[in-house]
Amino acid sequence: MFRRTLLASVGAIALTGSAALAADLAPPPVYLPPPPTWTGLYVGINAGYTWSNNNTVETDTVNVFSIAGLNGQIGNDVAALATGDVHLQNNGFIGGGQIGYNWQFANSWASWVVGIEADIQGVAGGSRTGSVAQSIAPGVFIPFNSSSVITSTMDTGYLGTVRGRLGFTITPTFLVYGTGGLAYGQTNSSTRVTETLGFSDTPNPFGTFGNLNNSRVGWTAGGGLEWLFAPNWSLKVEYLYYDLGRVSYALFPLQQFGMNGTLLETIGASQSSTRFNGNIVRAGLNYHFILGAPAPVVAKY
Repeated sequence: MFRRTLLASVGAIALTGSAALAADLAPPPVYLPPPPTWTGLYVGINAGYTWSNNNTVETDTVNVFSIAGLNGQIGNDVAALATGDVHLQNNGFIGGGQIGYNWQFANSWASWVVGIEADIQGVAGGSRTGSVAQSIAPGVFIPFNSSSVITSTMDTGYLGTVRGRLGFTITPTFLVYGTGGLAYGQTNSSTRVTETLGFSDTPNPFGTFGNLNNSRVGWTAGGGLEWLFAPNWSLKVEYLYYDLGRVSYALFPLQQFGMNGTLLETIGASQSSTRFNGNIVRAGLNYHFILGAPAPVVAKY
């Protein structure tokens, strides 16, 4: 009897020791990094290139006054010489910064991301200038050597947008998105007209000038791809089309004097117009402030 009791006690002690040893040898839990999230505030920088869809400044002039006699026809010819289109390229490098906020719905392999972003960029390259030289066919009322030069400039000082974004994660760290909203920018344009008539009593060139400098609001739309290459960092490439609308500005009255500059013979009214719209292709780098990030995943074996 005593022998059986002793064997049972020894067996129980052995089993308890084996269980304790097994517990001591169990691997510790492994803490995996939390899944990536797009939700949160971000700020960043961007750089790229912009080019205009419209590269023409149109100038139209009408004769509003002529003294009696042949000057009525001369006034129309003076106005015709001050009418024309100047073609130029409005493009350059662009760079600036952005700030935005994302909301990610669900946290699965693929999910929707909505957000809002505001940005502002300066445009490098300065004002673009073009000119057109022209003459009209000689006739009874105007000599053959009458001509004009119309010179125009246009540029965009800065561009900015405030846009909504709607995207879809094709992988947890790759986001493809569409975007659209408000665009704003500084628009600048000018026109100068210089005419020379082949009359002996109008020996000196004459002309007119006008310009526009203001801020305008329009719209923008586009899309892009963003890569969350680290928990707090992402790279993006983006295309935007913007349209700030058509602008018009009046030039000073175009006055032609005869009799060696002593007699006002004709007056013309001139107006120039152009449209500020174009394209932006850029890359950006964002830093994400991940507040309330998900806890690490505990993997047990």
